[in-house]
Amino acid sequence: MKKDETEEIIKSTAKRLFFVEGKFNATTQEIADAAGVNRTLINYYFRSRDNLFNMIFEDAIKKEDEQRENILKSDLPFKQKIEKYIDDSFKLGNEFPYLETYIVSRINDGCYYQNEEDYHRFIKAFNYEFEKEVKAGNIEEMDPIQFIFNIASLVSFPFAVRPLLQKSMRLDDKEFERIINERKEVIMKILFKK
Repeated sequence: MKKDETEEIIKSTAKRLFFVEGKFNATTQEIADAAGVNRTLINYYFRSRDNLFNMIFEDAIKKEDEQRENILKSDLPFKQKIEKYIDDSFKLGNEFPYLETYIVSRINDGCYYQNEEDYHRFIKAFNYEFEKEVKAGNIEEMDPIQFIFNIASLVSFPFAVRPLLQKSMRLDDKEFERIINERKEVIMKILFKK
């Protein structure tokens, strides 16, 4: 096995353990066993367990940032951008059920880096399009950050607390996915007047 292949196998195994199985405290030995490699290779490629975890976290944040940027920069009308964001978020949430929980837990640990220039550019572009929709009567007048909070909570919350929701509401995976598939329409009716 080549160096790049081994490194990618370790990373994809760690992602699966963290984001699919929810094993955030997996040890390097558990990752190595699941990847079918010697534990020393994790130290060889990543120098430490923390470096591997940080790399996985940065990859997750980067993927979310790229998704958001690609949608905002697209030529789609604002409402379709929101629909696309919801679709992409649900696809990612179904693929990696514990991703949101992992990101929140890492942020709580103080591991969040954001490029201020990118953030301000995003907010400026978002606010411009949002205000046009408010003036057109498509969205209730509110602070744009409230709209962003609404989207984030309506989309992310079910995935962030999926185990709790499934257990407390006695939902199996199939039933949870059915509800999620209906959720986009519910969210759009909450966010848009027409």
